[in-house]
Amino acid sequence: MVPPPPLKTPVRRPNYGNIFGRVILVLLLIVVVAAGAWALGALNRRDAAQPGPPPFLVPIQDVQPGAAAPGNAAAPGTRADPNPLADWATRVASKTDIPQRALQAYASADLAMQREAPACRISWATLAGIGRVESHHGSIFGAHLQDNGLPSRPIIGIPLNGSAGVRAIQDTDGGRLDGDTTWDRAVGPMQFIPGTWNRWAERAAGDGKPADPQNIDDAALTAARYLCAGGARDLGTGQGWWSAVMAYNNSVEYGQNVFSGADAYARASAS
Repeated sequence: MVPPPPLKTPVRRPNYGNIFGRVILVLLLIVVVAAGAWALGALNRRDAAQPGPPPFLVPIQDVQPGAAAPGNAAAPGTRADPNPLADWATRVASKTDIPQRALQAYASADLAMQREAPACRISWATLAGIGRVESHHGSIFGAHLQDNGLPSRPIIGIPLNGSAGVRAIQDTDGGRLDGDTTWDRAVGPMQFIPGTWNRWAERAAGDGKPADPQNIDDAALTAARYLCAGGARDLGTGQGWWSAVMAYNNSVEYGQNVFSGADAYARASAS
């Protein structure tokens, strides 16, 4: 009897459908785990760094020259606090985009002019409006105001060489203030032309040292003196305010920008 042939072992073919399904499942698991890790990280990041306050908005007002002065902005008066100016600056800084150090300079200049030229009625908010337009309170070009009142890097404008939209003013200070021996440049947080600075400059500290246009205290006080023009202007009136600001920069658009900032700052500080 011939024995039957041995049974052949069946060939097992790979089940590509199952392999593909497992790969998809693994990929889905990886995606789920990664998404969970990202969500947890985002939550931790949010908890670690809470978002700051929204930007301070200054609606540009289409006020015509001489029509009005910005809203009233009272400087800090005498209070029982040990340092009323610092306390006031801290409070107003929290409501605006003005650094506390700049606010102290603007308010100090306001208070100084109340003693020297009370009829001028200049306010710290007008100085802040100018500081906002000229250098965003000493923070232009990546600078920031330091505790000593100086910006972290000198603020020096473009050469006034008569190019498009720029006045031509040849050097008046031998480059002493602006480093340019050919053309004048506006300098400091309040952007003074050297010739104007040399005429009106005053040292805020009263320490006998020369006034420095890069110092926010000196710059704010000098700006206040220049705007008041020896006490001949009343910035509490529309005519007086516009006359002063247009003397600083003879441009209606500039005046409207300063007016809008000053008015917004005055309103925010009173709230």
